[in-house]
Amino acid sequence: MADYLVRYGTMRFHGIFSWHNAKRHLRREEYVVIRSDRGLEIAQILCEVTEKDRAQFPKDIASGSIIRVMTDDDTNEFSRIHYHETDEFRTCLKCIERLGLNMHLVDIEHIFGGERIIIYYLADGRVDFRELVRLLATEFQTRIEMRQIGVRDEAKLLADYGDCGKECCCNTYLREMPPVSMKMAKLQKATLDPSKISGRCGRLKCCLRYEYPVYEELLTHLPPIGTRVLHEGVLARVTGYEILAQQVYIETDDRFRKLVPVSELMLPDRRLPSKKGGRSENMNGRR
Repeated sequence: MADYLVRYGTMRFHGIFSWHNAKRHLRREEYVVIRSDRGLEIAQILCEVTEKDRAQFPKDIASGSIIRVMTDDDTNEFSRIHYHETDEFRTCLKCIERLGLNMHLVDIEHIFGGERIIIYYLADGRVDFRELVRLLATEFQTRIEMRQIGVRDEAKLLADYGDCGKECCCNTYLREMPPVSMKMAKLQKATLDPSKISGRCGRLKCCLRYEYPVYEELLTHLPPIGTRVLHEGVLARVTGYEILAQQVYIETDDRFRKLVPVSELMLPDRRLPSKKGGRSENMNGRR
């Protein structure tokens, strides 16, 4: 028996699934039929998972079994289901309009095994969709699952390419989408124009978070703005910095400004100077 990390579903879930055919090794990017907690689904093999690898994954990661390698019949059935999802979407939209529900239909996912149809929608608040579920269950003769999502999940379902020219991160590999703040953009000196730092979802781009920990770490090696420092024996004040270059903008008392490496700065000694003169230490603590 071997375990594999797979990706499946419209929302690109990840899970570790077991394969019991020892004679057949599964290859990366190969498509298989799995049994998840939602039913029979089509999944893509990402990599094999050893017992040592398991420690890297969340304990609550989805699991199940790999039934078989995807056959031609499976491919044809999957194409047929995907084709009919368009008609199912239109039917669902008509039912929503007929009932006058205050919700925005985003997408429909028809599980490969036919166990259920999942309806993804946006809404400002709670929606009483009980009558809608009854109508759709009668129409499609299967279980209906309603899933309320946010605008970032909507982009994950529908977005294609970002401003960078590459496929949207949320649409390809991002499993989690933690919040992104304007503080992250300011620290990286990104433009604060909302139209340029917002993604397809209308929120701040996820990529603003990628390098933020590095900026935060490097910032700890720089003196705060306003700090009084010594450079080549001249007293000055820190007015700004270039974080990645580890350089600091300083301004002397006679309004002379320049950019210098942080390693050349000294902190004036806060103790009273002795008769031989006060001592000072540089930014790395060396005397």
